[in-house]
Amino acid sequence: MTPVAILGAGMVTGVGLSAAASCAAIRVGLTGFVETRFMFDGEWLIGCPVSLEHPWRGREKALRMLSSAIGECLGSALGLATDDLPLLLCVAEPTRPGRLDGLDESLLDDVQQRCGCRFHPWSQVFASGRVAGLEALDRARQLIVDGVRGCVIAAVDTLLVGSTLADYEKRRRLLTASNSDGFLPGEAGAAVLVSSPGDGRTAELRCLGVGYGVEEATIESGLPFRADGMTQAFGAAIADAGVAWSDVDYQLSALTGEQYAFKESALCVARSVRPVKHGFDLWHPSDCIGEVGAAIGPCLLAVALTAARKGYAPGQGVICHAANDDGRRVAAVLRWTSPGAS
Repeated sequence: MTPVAILGAGMVTGVGLSAAASCAAIRVGLTGFVETRFMFDGEWLIGCPVSLEHPWRGREKALRMLSSAIGECLGSALGLATDDLPLLLCVAEPTRPGRLDGLDESLLDDVQQRCGCRFHPWSQVFASGRVAGLEALDRARQLIVDGVRGCVIAAVDTLLVGSTLADYEKRRRLLTASNSDGFLPGEAGAAVLVSSPGDGRTAELRCLGVGYGVEEATIESGLPFRADGMTQAFGAAIADAGVAWSDVDYQLSALTGEQYAFKESALCVARSVRPVKHGFDLWHPSDCIGEVGAAIGPCLLAVALTAARKGYAPGQGVICHAANDDGRRVAAVLRWTSPGAS
């Protein structure tokens, strides 16, 4: 598949209201964790809410986070009109308790109205949670091959909803006083602009390949676990990119703090990466912004873009990966290309 370039990013997170602020905080390990208005085990739950100028909640807050991230990302559009750009909108899975109403039916229209623009008719919603952003990146590659000038991949999600948290607490997935193996919830809006690669006269971050897998031994299945799904996704992404593991320098992951996710990453690297790499860094922004659900995909891409542009990435190649509780796995290989590269 023809590669695509990631040109710009926007972020609204619990540690910053722009991509520059969020990525700077993530780089130095600043967190936005505070006591929330939710109580479990007799203590206030710790989470990472986004602080806006007014205490909006629900759909209104989601629209404000999303439109702000899209507006920031469009600042890199370089003359591209929005009606030439499909909007690939990533949201939570329909089965998740507490999911905001009407995401599939009307959020796309609402965000266009809020942004004051219309996007290309091929715009669509990806309601697949944490894996949605990288799935949308793969779809953007195909749309660009089909003739569009570029795409905006945007996402918004929040886990700071009472019924959502109650469900995760019942399944012992939250980090609380009585459960040390859990995650801290957060919320975010994020967006990236992708287009065809340039002529090689300027450096840019390119997506070279995307791969998928399915994990049978999911986090709550109780089955013996070998990270087969992510191993499959890693191998497929490397093959699609046409590169070797020597071209990949670090990982950017959607893992959220649960032991299962760290075990999956370790097993996958041990089974996939040849020759064995020493110092194969694993970055996971959720350590700073919390579990942000479907918003994590564009967040990973924004972090990769910022780290490459500012020169603090461990190398030019990165593999981004995300996993859903239902077993879906996806990985994407990105590479920073210097001027003059083909």
